[in-house]
Amino acid sequence: MKENYYAILMAGGVGSRFWPVSTSQFPKQFHDMLGTGETLIQKTFHRLSKLIPAQNIYILTNERYNDLVLEQLPEVNQRQVVLEPAMRNTAPCILYASMKIQKENPDAVMIVAPSDHWIEDEEAFVQNVDQAFQFCQEHDALMTLGIQPTFPNTGYGYIEFDKSSSDTIKPVSQFREKPDYETAKQFLAQGNFLWNAGIFMWSAKSVLKAFQNNQPNLYDHFNKGMEAYNTDDEDKFIADNYPLAENISVDYAIMEKSQNVYVIPATFDWNDLGTWGSLYDKLDKDEDQNAVVNAKTLSVDASGNMIRSPKNKIVVVDGLSDYIIVDKEEVLLIFPKEKEQDIKKVLHQVKQKFGEHYG
Repeated sequence: MKENYYAILMAGGVGSRFWPVSTSQFPKQFHDMLGTGETLIQKTFHRLSKLIPAQNIYILTNERYNDLVLEQLPEVNQRQVVLEPAMRNTAPCILYASMKIQKENPDAVMIVAPSDHWIEDEEAFVQNVDQAFQFCQEHDALMTLGIQPTFPNTGYGYIEFDKSSSDTIKPVSQFREKPDYETAKQFLAQGNFLWNAGIFMWSAKSVLKAFQNNQPNLYDHFNKGMEAYNTDDEDKFIADNYPLAENISVDYAIMEKSQNVYVIPATFDWNDLGTWGSLYDKLDKDEDQNAVVNAKTLSVDASGNMIRSPKNKIVVVDGLSDYIIVDKEEVLLIFPKEKEQDIKKVLHQVKQKFGEHYG
């Protein structure tokens, strides 16, 4: 049955909140953010290949990252790299890749997973995904993995599931937008809310049916290329038609509109590694609670800092607490952790003042 297992690995984002390490030319998924010896995309690929045949893992990315993907994932061939000629959010690229997969294998079931998330217990992850695949083979279902909330986080969307269900796989009542703090506290108190990790499982049949029902124009737009997919004519069709597709997320396009949506409350720890602060949370700390990647540090009266530098550089920090300190060839960032959401703004200012190539 494993020959019917597929994955779509989403690797097209820029990760600008991880500037200056993550740039539009070399985004975070291609960096070893955790200092483990593996980049985030390599780590995700190897996690998925514990369940899914390596040749059935498709990498969805922007065309400018094609060479980076092939360089970092030598197990992958060009057939598996699905290139977007324009940024159009998640629905168009997932629809396009799903059509390619269905044409190759009408019985395919697949996972759509971001390439830049941190998951500690990979065996639990594999078990959850396998359970979802088996359900999707037997039912017309759109499935997602929901993360058990550990605190009232306002940075994630939430999934509300049917409280009356005693099954492991829960029917989804509705998706909820990122809440304010008080609303997030109420969600946690109710006990039937999970963080939306943006990890989806479904059969090729079910996801294409959902697009056909809920986004008929988008479906028709890509269905015109069905004859060209997986042939030499595909590149031209996509170059001509992809930029004309609507810019819409898969959540909004099909998940929020469908009635056949289910969630498995995940049994593994998860972090979306969206910011320097979330990376700090996941890394081991020294005796002063500083998280250090690559650097050799001498810290005096300095605590709670996120410190990253080129390999084995000595970094001396004195009298600084709760800062992000990132040194990279042409850029040094020293920035308060509590203002990390402003890094996108700062990047914009740097590009305006000093030039686009710094971002």
